[in-house]
Amino acid sequence: MLNMADGLARLGALAENPVVRTLATAFSDAGLDLAVVGGPVRDALLGRETHDLDFTTNASPDQILAIVKPISTAQWDIGRAFGTIGARVQGEQVEITTYRADSYDGVTRKPTVEFGDSIEGDLVRRDFTVNAMALQVPSVKLVDPTGGVEDLLAGILRTPADPQVSFGDDPLRMLRAARFSAQLGFRVDDDTFDAVTQLRKTIEIVSPERIQSELVRLMQSDDPVRGIRVLVETDLIDEFLPEVSALRLEVDEHHHHKDVYEHSLTVLRQTIELEHSRHPGAAPDVPLRIAALLHDIGKPRTRKLEDGGVVTFHHHDIVGARMARKRLQALRFDTETTDAVATLIELHLRFFGYAEGTWTDAAVRRYVRDAGDRLERLHILTRADVTTRNKRKAGRLASAYDDIESRIAALREQEELDSIRPELDGNRIQKVLGIKPGREVGEAYRFLLELRLDEGVLGADAAEQRLRDWWAARG
Repeated sequence: MLNMADGLARLGALAENPVVRTLATAFSDAGLDLAVVGGPVRDALLGRETHDLDFTTNASPDQILAIVKPISTAQWDIGRAFGTIGARVQGEQVEITTYRADSYDGVTRKPTVEFGDSIEGDLVRRDFTVNAMALQVPSVKLVDPTGGVEDLLAGILRTPADPQVSFGDDPLRMLRAARFSAQLGFRVDDDTFDAVTQLRKTIEIVSPERIQSELVRLMQSDDPVRGIRVLVETDLIDEFLPEVSALRLEVDEHHHHKDVYEHSLTVLRQTIELEHSRHPGAAPDVPLRIAALLHDIGKPRTRKLEDGGVVTFHHHDIVGARMARKRLQALRFDTETTDAVATLIELHLRFFGYAEGTWTDAAVRRYVRDAGDRLERLHILTRADVTTRNKRKAGRLASAYDDIESRIAALREQEELDSIRPELDGNRIQKVLGIKPGREVGEAYRFLLELRLDEGVLGADAAEQRLRDWWAARG
């Protein structure tokens, strides 16, 4: 609950921030206004850590640049056309923007840039009331023309203007509603929620890169499940990630199976809990979290109703990995993230074969080899995938995974599992067999790799003899 007395005290502390104070003095001496705006003001009131100081002013871009040059170590004006000047003040990067009064054409997200003449007019054009507050400095005066404080107290996300107009101007704000809901733990108010539902198809004018950026920021939050529910319940997610809402499979009275959508959200939540417990203080692992959300997206396509009320999803891991790769590529995710998510989804069922019967050392080695440098992520995802309410079954699976992790650790000490490779390299294979580079060298290499996985370290002499025997058997 927001305590206003404490919040106002924190605003006073924000005004005394050395960077804020330096800029406030410089603009005041020049006879111009300056205010901290948006997120820093909201976070100060909430008692959250403040990042990325943003300012607004009645100064023109040229005036801003002239004022900050003497008090900064660097300046950049790449956003000058939009009224924004960046600078590094006392080692901190800041952005200062002239009051804006933009208009939109509804065809693209790019506004017709118009500079405004009042701070109130600038604030009203922002995305949500909780982000439409400013702290004038050095006077330390809170400017809140749209009721942002009241919405902070109520824990509500609401647009300053009519949400139909606000989202019509910039559809990306609909995605931000989900993201801020997750970050702040706030409820999206009814009119705003309805507007997202009605205008969801306008998201098509937003580039895949910008959608991806908002999705990543949502997944970095402490409770992305809240934001995902907003996206699903407004149907907005269908416009860029329909595989998630497709998890809400119909369940008839004769065939029963776990609610795949709710299961996936639980797996995501448990993944985050394991992240925090196994790697306290580490940055959010976005590829792992995306894999947790999408790990069962292959189920709707592979669902089959069998006799006796059984529902099967054969090969949903393989199908899901392909679907995830295609979707992430469409959203312009980088190759590393795409590969990591697809690999984790493809391998997430492998462990359950171990739980049903003890693996050989060869099977453990293959598990490590196939996971590669994503093994720790796979450990977390596989543990998080256990959502059964049957305590005996959950305990058995947890014990089995404890066992496989201890066996991996033991084998790693013995064999350097992280870098499994044949005991003979390509050059040695050519020399032993008397062959030149080509397809047969690759086949020999794969034979030795399988031998290494099946039997562990043999030693170079024994590996050479086995290679000769294999070659002779080929004729």
